[in-house]
Amino acid sequence: MMKKGLTHRHTVLLSGLLGVVAVALIAWLMYTPSKSAELQTDKVTAASPIWKLGQRDDSAAEFKGVVGRDNINVPTASTNSAVKGALATMSVAENTTTPVFLNSGDIPLGLNASTNPELSLQYKLDQVPPNGVIFRVRILDASKATPQMAVFSNHQLSGIIQIAGVSGTGSDYNFKNNYELYISKEQLQSGVNVLKLKTARCLYCSSAEDKNVWWTWDDLSLETLASPATEPIHGKYILTGTNVNNKEFYYDQGAVKHLPYVLKWLGIAYSGNVMRVTCASNVNKACTDVGDYYQTLKQYNMQSSALYLYTGDIKLQKDGSLPETARQKLRDYVKKYGPYLQYYEVDNEPGLFNRSKAVNLAVAKWLNTEGKQLAPHLKTVAPGWAYWPTYSTKACKNQTGGTLKCGDPDGWERDPAQRKQLEDVTDLTNGHAYGESYNEESGGSFVQNLKTFSGSSNGLAKKMLNTEFGTNDTHRDNPDYGASQPQAAAFDRIMRSQIGFADMFIQHAAFYKDYSLFKTGFDLQSHNPASTEIYPFSQGQDSRVKIMRRLSLAYATHGKPLTYTVLNPEDTKDRLVYVRAVDTSKLKPLAGSGATSNKLLVNLVNFEDTTQTIRVRVTMPKAGLYTGERFGAGDTYSQAQRSIAGLKASPALDFEEKLGPGESVQYILELKSTDQSSASAPTGVKAASVQEGAVKISWLQAEGVASYDVLRADETNGAYQVIASQVAGSTYTDHTVEAGGHYVYKVRATGGTEVSQAAEVA
Repeated sequence: MMKKGLTHRHTVLLSGLLGVVAVALIAWLMYTPSKSAELQTDKVTAASPIWKLGQRDDSAAEFKGVVGRDNINVPTASTNSAVKGALATMSVAENTTTPVFLNSGDIPLGLNASTNPELSLQYKLDQVPPNGVIFRVRILDASKATPQMAVFSNHQLSGIIQIAGVSGTGSDYNFKNNYELYISKEQLQSGVNVLKLKTARCLYCSSAEDKNVWWTWDDLSLETLASPATEPIHGKYILTGTNVNNKEFYYDQGAVKHLPYVLKWLGIAYSGNVMRVTCASNVNKACTDVGDYYQTLKQYNMQSSALYLYTGDIKLQKDGSLPETARQKLRDYVKKYGPYLQYYEVDNEPGLFNRSKAVNLAVAKWLNTEGKQLAPHLKTVAPGWAYWPTYSTKACKNQTGGTLKCGDPDGWERDPAQRKQLEDVTDLTNGHAYGESYNEESGGSFVQNLKTFSGSSNGLAKKMLNTEFGTNDTHRDNPDYGASQPQAAAFDRIMRSQIGFADMFIQHAAFYKDYSLFKTGFDLQSHNPASTEIYPFSQGQDSRVKIMRRLSLAYATHGKPLTYTVLNPEDTKDRLVYVRAVDTSKLKPLAGSGATSNKLLVNLVNFEDTTQTIRVRVTMPKAGLYTGERFGAGDTYSQAQRSIAGLKASPALDFEEKLGPGESVQYILELKSTDQSSASAPTGVKAASVQEGAVKISWLQAEGVASYDVLRADETNGAYQVIASQVAGSTYTDHTVEAGGHYVYKVRATGGTEVSQAAEVA
C-alpha cells in the first residue's frame, strides 16, 4: 500500500535553463513511451518532452515524500525549448546544478486522498504547443476501489483517469499500467502553466472512501504532440456496449427496432463501440432477424461480439475436432454474417454451465482455421469466464448422468493453467464481472486474469473483451466507502473498474430482469421504442442508464478532437466538468463491415455532486447549418431526446447546459445537406384514435432525420396533403379529423421524396 506522503497540498515549480545534464539525458532515454497498440493504431504521437519526474524502473524509490514541510519550492526542469522541438529539455534549475530527476525525493510516492490529495506542477512555456500535449503516468500499485485521478490544466478539467488496482484483494501480483491523457492547446498558455493532479472520490461517496483512494507511480511526464491528435485519449482507449434482445433470447424485429434507440440514448452510437449478439443455435427462432440486427449495427458504426454455437451437446470426433454438424452450423453462420462479425466468443461461462474444455478448444481451433478463412478480419475471444470451481465447492447447472461436476474436467475454469490453454489459441481474453466480483481473489476477472498471465507490465498481457459486466438489484457498494446511493455507486464503480483495466466491456443486457438498463416485462415487437423507460433503483438513486451514459460520453466516444473553448472558465474553475467533442468521420472503417460515420459528437459531462453550468464554443469542421439530436435527462426516450432542425455554425457553435449532479448531455450533429430528397422515410408508422376528434400518429425515427412531414388522405385512394411539417420527434396528434371519418397517413423526412407505408384509422 502507498506510504503516507505529504499531509497537505503540494506544489512543485518546474523552471530552468536550456542546458542538459548528462545524467538527466540518460534518465530520459531510459523512458519508453506506451505501446501504440494500447492506443488503437497511434492515436497520439509524442514529439518532445516538456518535463518528466521519476525513472521508469518499476520502482517508486526516487519518490520519498516529505512530511511536515509547509512550503515546498522544488527546483526542476526547463520547458522552454520543448515547443521548438529540442531533443531533450530536462535541465538544471536556474539556481542549482542538481538535475531535475534527482529531486524526485521531494515528490510524494503518489497521491492519497487521506494524506496528500493533490499535487500541482508549475512550469513555463515560451509558446503554446500547436497540437496540444499528452500527460503520461505509469502506475505501479493502487487500491482495489478504482481510485480516480482528476487532471486539471490551468484550473480546467482535462480528464479523470480511472486507475485499476488490486491492493486489498490478496492478489500475488500488482497491476502495472500506463495511462495517457490528451490536453488540448486551448487549455495551455504561454508563460506559467499549472498541471494539477487531484484525487477524486466516487460521485456518491463520503470522506469514508478517502483511505481507499490512493496509488503509487513510477514516473510522470508531459510531452508535446508531433501532429494533431486523432483521439482525445482519456486514460486509455476503451469501447463499451450492451446486448439488446427480446425476451432475453430473441433477435427479432422487436430487438431490431429498439436497437437504434438504445445505442443513441446510451451515447455509444457512431464511435465503433461493441455489442454482444448471443443468437443461440439451440433456441428456436432466436435468430429470425439477426441479419437486420447486424445491418443496423453497421448503420450506427457499431461492432459485434457474436456467440452462436451451443456447446452443451457436442461430442468430439476421435481426433478431437468438432463433429460435422457443429462445423456446419458455424460455417453457415459465418458465411452468412461474417462481414458483420468483428469478434466471436468461444463459449459462455463454461464451468457454471458444465461445458467441456476440449470442446472449447475445438471451437477455437475451427475459428482460427476455417472461420478466419471465411472472415479473415475475425478475432477470437476466450470464453466468458465465470471462474467456476469444482462441484464439491459450489454447485453448477446442467447436470446429467451420475457424476456431478462443473465442467469437464471438473472445476477447470477456476484453474489458471487450464484457462491458459484457451488463452493461447484466442486473440482476446475475457472474464465476466458483477458487483465487486472482479476484484475477488478466488473468482474475480481482474485478479484471475493476473494469475493466468503471471502479472502485468503494461496492463494485461492480452487485450480484454469482457462480454458481461454489471450489477443486479441486490448489489450494493462496499459500505466502507460511505455511499449515499449504494446501488448506483456499485454500478458506477464496476464500470469505472472496467475502464481502468479492460479494453472492451459489455453491460449484461439492456432488457433483462434485475440486471436491466430499461424496464422490462413486455414484448418488444409490440412496444414503441420511444416509450422505453429507464429502470429505476429505489429511493431516487441514479439509474444504470444515467451512470452508463455519463461514463460512455466521457470515455467511449471516439474520433478526431474538435477544438473547443470554455466560455465561463470561472464557473468551471477546478470543477469536475468535462467536455469531449469529436469528429467520428475520421475513424477508420470497421473491420469486416467497413462501417463509417459522419457524426459530430459534443458531450458535456458533470462529475460533480452539485449542479453545474457549462458554456462552451466548439469549432465545427465547416461553416453551415447543422442538424441532429440532443440527448439529456429524462426517464423515457421521448423525454431524453430532442430533434434539432438546425444550428448555424460560422464554423463555431456555442452550447450552454445546466447539468444536474452526475448528469450528461450529448449532441449528435451533421452538416445539413442542401438536397434532402434522398432522406430515408421512417418505418413502423401507426395511427390510432386517442380521443373523440383526434388521431395520434407515431413512427420509428429514420437515421439522420431531424424533422418529418405528416401527410393525410381522407379516403384510402384519396390525394395526400401535408397536414404538419417539420415535426420533431416521432409522434404527431391530428386534431382536425371528424368523428366517423376514415383516414390514411404517411410520413416522410422534411424535404424528402421517400414516404412511409400507409397507416389507416377509422
